Amino acid sequence: MIARWITALALAASVTLAHAGRSCEPKPPEARNVARAMVLAEHTARMLDASGAQVVVLARAGQDLSAYGLRYSHLGLAYRDGGRWREGGKGPAAWRVVHKLNQCGSSTAAIYRQGLGEFFLDDLHEYQAGVVLLRADVQAALWPTLQDNQRLAQLHTPRYNMVAYPWAQSYQQSNQWAIETLAMAVDANATDRARAQAWLQLQGYQPSTLRLSAFKRLGARMTAANVAFDDHPNDKRFSDRIETVTVDSVFAWLNRSGLGGPVQVVR
Repeated sequence: MIARWITALALAASVTLAHAGRSCEPKPPEARNVARAMVLAEHTARMLDASGAQVVVLARAGQDLSAYGLRYSHLGLAYRDGGRWREGGKGPAAWRVVHKLNQCGSSTAAIYRQGLGEFFLDDLHEYQAGVVLLRADVQAALWPTLQDNQRLAQLHTPRYNMVAYPWAQSYQQSNQWAIETLAMAVDANATDRARAQAWLQLQGYQPSTLRLSAFKRLGARMTAANVAFDDHPNDKRFSDRIETVTVDSVFAWLNRSGLGGPVQVVR
């Protein structure tokens, strides 16, 4: 069921109903924004080609989250799509991004494979990308996984929650799926979500804590199908502390743990 969603999506003159970290307002893309997205995609491709990397963590700034001290809203796992790496070659190859997207206005999500242009298309809060180059052994573990539809779907939970608790399995948000899949690729024992989360904890991952009052939580829960708080521990939820997986927390963890380098910004 999930595998059918994992397709190479070409840039089209319409907006899909899949979103994460950007506006869900149904409107056709503006020509200016399409052009800006394509420029950002080109600059990102040049940076990735020059880096010599085969797999990176790539983020976009789809929404303004500065009120929470966050810079980026959504991440994906980007890889160099070319078989020559297996033989040690460096031939030209396209870059693809695998990421989880929420079906707009609903409580479900699916996994997509897209080009850089589609990843950055339309309605970004800020036209810049965040890139973290992963350690060589992490890249080597992830590269085959990112091309295997069955593996990509292994830890996917369709029930989507924008603020899913990082250490529960009732729901799963986009950034959470990405780091759990990274854990699965690196650790052969991480064959389910609970074990992947245990590996993340062992490696020192720490989620972001958002301060959300009861009033904000109630409003969000009543007006959005993709927001829920019932998977959060009561002691944290009722003290207005909502922990969730954010891009900024993932970037900080990758650098701190040595699994990746510092964030590189592309504009």
